[in-house]
Amino acid sequence: MRGLYDLCVRTLVLWDIDHTLISIGELSDEIYGDVFRRVTRRPLEKLADMTGRTDLAITADTLRLHGIEPTDELMRTFAETLAAAFSARQDDIRTRGRALPGARAALEALERRGDVLQSVLTGNMRPIAVCKLAVFGLDGFVDFEAGAYGLDDAERPPLVKLAQARAEGRYGETFDATTTVLVGDTPNDVLAGHEGGARVVAVATGASDASALRAAGAELVLESLADTDAVVRAVLDVSGS
Repeated sequence: MRGLYDLCVRTLVLWDIDHTLISIGELSDEIYGDVFRRVTRRPLEKLADMTGRTDLAITADTLRLHGIEPTDELMRTFAETLAAAFSARQDDIRTRGRALPGARAALEALERRGDVLQSVLTGNMRPIAVCKLAVFGLDGFVDFEAGAYGLDDAERPPLVKLAQARAEGRYGETFDATTTVLVGDTPNDVLAGHEGGARVVAVATGASDASALRAAGAELVLESLADTDAVVRAVLDVSGS
């Protein structure tokens, strides 16, 4: 006899990481500064805006702000050094950062459902995404192979279709705007979802408040992930499950 979930179309949930699932305060800025000095042998004078952006865009813009051309070789060196730096600072990430309230419970609740697949859509490059979630024990709830990352494209919207394609390749199921939910904390996440082909549940746990996220067009806005039942309902309501 087939189970209830076998009859359902599954929903692909793509989680943003920073300020949605975790926060590490100003440590990211600090690490970027250290890596910039190490790679360019110059002090970091200004860091490009990081909010809701990809590592590819942040790095290229930061280099340009200092009059440095972001060549392919330099970008590759910067990315490798940045990934190694985050890995080396895991203890600092653990002591200075935190999983946001309700993050683990929300991931666990959705994992228990047979009609949901979870991955990430993040501006972090993949090694940093894995590092950040692993530090807080959240890495086991998402399929990193089905995600999209900050070195895949400079802009976030194309990452949605890339994640959908990767998930389809892994699970043999087609995911589109009716079966993909992006969970994030910035207007850029909302834009990525709508332009890329996903519906959006926004959480006001970052720099943008609930009114700004509603104005950006998020289908549903939560103040936080603290109410697990509300998170699950939001994901299922937005996807029509």
